[in-house]
Order: sequence, then structure tokens, then C-alpha cells
Amino acid sequence: MGTDMSGFLEYRVPQDDQEPIWYSAHALDSLNNVRNYDAFGCLFGVRNHANFRPLAAGRGFPADASATVSKRFAQLAEWYGEDGLHSTTWITWAEVKAVDWDEPAEKPDSRLHQFRRTSSGLRMTGKAAWNGDAFAEAVGLKAGEVREWPEGSEFLVGDTLYRSVTIRRRDAITETGEWKPVWEAMKELAEQHGDDNVRLVVWFDD
Repeated sequence: MGTDMSGFLEYRVPQDDQEPIWYSAHALDSLNNVRNYDAFGCLFGVRNHANFRPLAAGRGFPADASATVSKRFAQLAEWYGEDGLHSTTWITWAEVKAVDWDEPAEKPDSRLHQFRRTSSGLRMTGKAAWNGDAFAEAVGLKAGEVREWPEGSEFLVGDTLYRSVTIRRRDAITETGEWKPVWEAMKELAEQHGDDNVRLVVWFDD
């Protein structure tokens, strides 16, 4: 079963002699509805197979969330049940702006990267999730066994090369990928309200 992400962009507006109030700006699925586990892990520590240091994991649902977001989250929590939603958290635009996108994961990806030899060189074809396949048989990997592979380890099985790779944040969240519309929307809001007054609130379901 896969994991999907939902959420909202919010912005905060100061009030005279009152605590600033958050307002809903965009539903996340209107900007990004792609299931990308490397991005989920990099940002929020969810499905973190690539072994990143998460930027904003486990912060919970913000107590001062906007009325729209609070209502929507309550509806979904009722529909999905007590354990249906998980890993709720948030991140501000100020935090996103401060990210070092060249920062590598803390250790190699737990999934070996798969390559095929072509006339123009190696071409990546995916990340290995084996269960009784040719690779597992070749290296003696038992069902359910988890191993850590040192950086740069390689295994050639038939026409497929398996390689242990440590990826960087920019590999998980590319400049032109599915997160670009989210960052552009947050930047636009921040130009009006300030970097610390714009945030993304997210939650996940399986």
C-alpha cells in the first residue's frame, strides 16, 4: 500500500493588539499531487528510504491553523479513523529558503539503484525493491532480510547493474520538478507577508 500526502499553504496576517491569524491560501493537491518518497523523506521523514536528515518531521498539527485547514483536517480524520492520518507536520518558507540543497543523505539509499547498459552508457531504470528476485538470489539475500550496502558497492546481475548511492536533497527535490509550483506559491505569499508568515501544513495517509 502506498503513502500519499495532502495539505495546505497558509499565510499569517498580524492583527492590531491580537495574535496574528493564519489563513488558508492553496490546497496542496492543486500544486503538487505526486507521490515521491524521496521528497517525502527529505522534507518530512516519511518513507525515508533515502536516509535523509528530515527538515521538518513530526511537528504535529499546528494549534493555530487556519479555520479552513482545521475543518478539513477534522473531516479527514473522521473519515479515515484514528490511525488513518499520520506524520502531520509543517514547514515555513523561511526554512525552505535556508535549505542546503547540496546536503547529502546521512547514509546511502537503502534501495540499490538499478542501471542498464546501453550504447550511450549506463541508464538508470529504477530502485531495487527485491523479494526473491535474481539479485536476492545472487547475493544470498533472504526474504525479509535488510542489509546496508557501503557507498559505491556494485553488483552486476545479468544485464542489470545494482549500485549503492547516497543522494543529495536536490536529487530528491529537483529545481524543475513537482515541488516547483509549491515553492513559487510560497515565495509569492512571502513577498506579501514575510518568510516566517508563510507555511506548508501536511499530513499523510496509507
